[in-house]
Amino acid sequence: MADPSQTLSPQQSRDRVIIRTSVIGILTNVLLAAFKAVVGILSRSIAVTLDAVNNLSDALSSIITIVGTKLAGKLPDKKHPLGYGRIEYLSAMIVSGIVLYAGITSAVESVKKIIHPEEPDYSAVSLVIIAVAVAAKIVLGRYVKAQGKKVNSGSLIASGSDALNDAILSSSVLACAILFRLTGLSLEPWVGIVIAVFIIKAGIEMMRETLDEILGARADKEVTGRIREILKEEPGVRGAYDLILYNYGPDRNYGSVHLELPDTMTVREVDQLTRRAENRVYRATGVILTGVGLYAYNTGDGEEAQLQNAVRERVMAHDWALQLHGFYVDIAAREMTFDVVMSFDIDAKEGLRILTEELQAAYPDYRIRIIPDVDVSD
Repeated sequence: MADPSQTLSPQQSRDRVIIRTSVIGILTNVLLAAFKAVVGILSRSIAVTLDAVNNLSDALSSIITIVGTKLAGKLPDKKHPLGYGRIEYLSAMIVSGIVLYAGITSAVESVKKIIHPEEPDYSAVSLVIIAVAVAAKIVLGRYVKAQGKKVNSGSLIASGSDALNDAILSSSVLACAILFRLTGLSLEPWVGIVIAVFIIKAGIEMMRETLDEILGARADKEVTGRIREILKEEPGVRGAYDLILYNYGPDRNYGSVHLELPDTMTVREVDQLTRRAENRVYRATGVILTGVGLYAYNTGDGEEAQLQNAVRERVMAHDWALQLHGFYVDIAAREMTFDVVMSFDIDAKEGLRILTEELQAAYPDYRIRIIPDVDVSD
């Protein structure tokens, strides 16, 4: 009998892994929170109690991850033709907000205990429970993080990292309890402050990373490099420029690019080349090229080539000019066109003004058209 999982699409398999892992996280964190809450209340330990609260926030985060995954898995429709994948980023943002809130609450409660201290009372059973909780968090954290990397889920990776951080913090609580039993020295509230700081730091980092995805982070260098490599392998392609990737959720990437082709190619040849290149890029990277623009380059080696070299030398003399491409000149019509990629060190309008004035002065009988490009990918 065939394995049912083999009939699932890649997206369905991914969603199943995320949901199963999140459910395991929920059950584990609820159990740990219950044990720690009992220990914290009986021993009057603010650090253990806050650790229990942290476990509850982790469970809530896993629930939100499940909801976000379900919503993100909705099929595209007329209103959202590219799907609902970005909902995962919104759910990750909510998770980071919960973590941040838990950290701030922990800090407030710890400060209260410093102002109004209570002496804890740890039993041997309490220490054993805390030790087991530390081991459970390490196992859970490694498992969740591994599953997150496997299916490229930011929420799972963040949850796994958070669980491993929790294990470290719980270890500090255990060390604090052992120290109290041996010496009578109570560092409870101070350990609570340390835990709160770690939780707040984790929440801020998660929020910043998710916000980068929502705003549109710079494309991964390895992916863009691989795409350019594939495109330049095609016969006739001298360069691949202006590569922009558009992300609509984990593993849902679309892109556009300009190819520099010889001015002798026919439309039919260009059509065959672009179709073949789009297919190869998708199979190798999963990126769907939705738009392929074209630059024509002069195939001669006479005056056109000399002019291009001279213009390139003038443009690239500026530190903020990163790249010149798409150069084409019509000697008879006295027209030249090219693109310049400018760094973020200069305003594009200012850079365009400088280059236009310099080149117009050097070639007064030419109509010069310069298109400024943004440094969007490596």
